Amino acid sequence: MNNPERDHTSSLAEFVRAKRRRYRLTQVDLAERAGVGLRFVRELEAGKPTLRMDKANAVLDLFGAVLGPVAAPRGAASSQPPEGEAPDA
Repeated sequence: MNNPERDHTSSLAEFVRAKRRRYRLTQVDLAERAGVGLRFVRELEAGKPTLRMDKANAVLDLFGAVLGPVAAPRGAASSQPPEGEAPDA
């Protein structure tokens, strides 16, 4: 079964890995430049589903990107507004 959360984390991992390789940085280089630990970079590139957003943004900032909200696919349970709230127009 398709796991949307896993899809998002793997695409983030793939993005960071591809950018790092494009700029010929090692994981150590990337960690030092972003001011994060090597373990964090390894976990990010491995697709760990729970990461600190501030650290992820520190890495992404090196490549001109940031984390932000992504609309859930139609019909996904998470795309429904909380009970008692109207959907966005």
